[in-house]
Amino acid sequence: MEYVDVFTGTLVGTMNWVWQLITFSTDWDQNYFYGLIIVSLLVWGLEIMFPWRRSQSLIRKDFWLDGFYMFFNFFIFSIVISGFYAVIEKAFGGAGITMDSIALLPKDSIPLWAFILLFFIINDFVQWFTHVMLHKFPLLWKFHKVHHSIEEMGFAGHLRYHWMENLFYKPLKTFAVMILVGAEPEHAFFVHFFSITIGHLNHANVRITWGPLKYIFNNSVMHLYHHAKVLPADRANGVNFAISLSIWDYIFKKNYIPQDKDGDYALGFEGIENYPKGFFGQLVSGFKKEKYE
Repeated sequence: MEYVDVFTGTLVGTMNWVWQLITFSTDWDQNYFYGLIIVSLLVWGLEIMFPWRRSQSLIRKDFWLDGFYMFFNFFIFSIVISGFYAVIEKAFGGAGITMDSIALLPKDSIPLWAFILLFFIINDFVQWFTHVMLHKFPLLWKFHKVHHSIEEMGFAGHLRYHWMENLFYKPLKTFAVMILVGAEPEHAFFVHFFSITIGHLNHANVRITWGPLKYIFNNSVMHLYHHAKVLPADRANGVNFAISLSIWDYIFKKNYIPQDKDGDYALGFEGIENYPKGFFGQLVSGFKKEKYE
C-alpha cells in the first residue's frame, strides 16, 4: 500500500507541477514549459531568416506532428512515467541505496561550476552511448526508427522519438549520475536548456558548423548526415551520434561529414514510404513486425 501511495502521490504531484508551469505559478528561471516554447520560437525564427534548404517550406512536412511530440515527450509522458520512477527510487531507498551514499564524487566536494560542467559531460556521454546502442541493436532500432522517420529536418524534429526511448535513456543517465556525482546540480535547469537549444539547432533548417568548435559541439551539418537515408557502406549502423558534444564522435571515430554543402539529402531509412505516418501508428511501432520491414 505504501508503494501505491508513492505512485499516486508522485503522479498527482507531477500533474500539479506541469499545471503550475502552464499557469505561471513557478519562477521564470524554472519554467520548462514556456522555456521550451521560447527556445522553439527563437530557433524557428532562425530557420525563417536563414534557411539552408530553401526549397523546404516554413511549415515543413510533419511540422505539427513534431510539435505535438515535443510536448508529449516533455510533459505528458513525464506525468505517466513519474510514478514508476518514484516507486523504484523508494525501493532503492528502502535498501539503503541513495544517490549520496554511492557517489564517487559528491557535489559538495567540488565547486558548483565544476559540478554543473561534470554533470553536463556525464549526461551527454551516456546519451551518446545509448544513441549508438539504439542504432546497433535491431530490437532498439525498431523504436528509434520513429526519430529517423523525419523526412524534412526542422527544430521540432529534435523531440520526435518513441516513448520507449525514455525507458532506455532515463535509467542509464540516472545510474551514471548516481555513481559519479550523486545528484543533479542545483542549477540543472540551465544545463537542460543549453542541451535543448543545441538539439533544436542540430535539427533546424539552418547551416551551422561552429567553426573550430565543431570538434566540441554538435551541429546541424553533422546531424543532417546522421539522418541521411543512404549511409557509407562501412557505416551501416550510422554516423554522427552526438547529442550536444561532437567530441565523442571524433574520439570514437563515428564522425562523417561529406564535402558538399547543399544539404539536399534524402532522409530516413529503407522502407520509410510504408512507415506509419501518424502519432498513434508510431506510438505502437516497434512491438510487432510491420509491412515496412
